[in-house]
Amino acid sequence: MKKYEIAALSKQELIDRLKELEDRLADINFFKVIEQPQNPMVFRNSRRDIARMKNRLHQLAAAETGQA
Repeated sequence: MKKYEIAALSKQELIDRLKELEDRLADINFFKVIEQPQNPMVFRNSRRDIARMKNRLHQLAAAETGQA
């Protein structure tokens, strides 16, 4: 997901997508033991998307409390 796509999501949508991505990453890590994925970049991309979403949620929370 791109940065501008994440910025366009509402807070609840971010929370829902974050939960989905974390579940997906856990599944990918589980199945990695059985068979190597065809695209190993899926781990890196998933972790980065999760970090971007958490960062955006933190920014929204800071804006609500009036912090810089």
